Amino acid sequence: MTMALAVAALTVAGVMVGVEFCVAFFVNPILDRLPGNGGLAGRADGGRVLGRVMPVWYIASLILTLALAVNHYREPGMSALIGGVALFVLSVVMSIAVLVPINNRSKNWTPKQAPDDWREQHARWDRYHYARVAVIITAFVLVAIGVIQSS
Repeated sequence: MTMALAVAALTVAGVMVGVEFCVAFFVNPILDRLPGNGGLAGRADGGRVLGRVMPVWYIASLILTLALAVNHYREPGMSALIGGVALFVLSVVMSIAVLVPINNRSKNWTPKQAPDDWREQHARWDRYHYARVAVIITAFVLVAIGVIQSS
């Protein structure tokens, strides 16, 4: 049971981290290099699609990591797992407080009805997203360390 929980936590969190890393360092920069407003529709679609999926992914990563920490109460690896839980909580708070409001505004923008400062708003989202990616990568590493220490 514990091994299955560890595999599930690492898989769910690891794939989520990979998706968010890809969005930050590949997808959005590619969309931003499209001429004119070409990337606007891509970012809006990404905001709609990922805006539905990512909350579930973040919460699942948090719950699975919390379950691991509880499962390893007073055992080796618990401290790293608690650190992972804390960072996943921070990532959810960052998302709700800053990233989701920007995403909710931008997910329906089109070249004809986007605000004049849409590039600045996307740049702001990107800056916060880079920070969130650093947080979730660190959380994932702590979960991996916790699993290794408790094996």
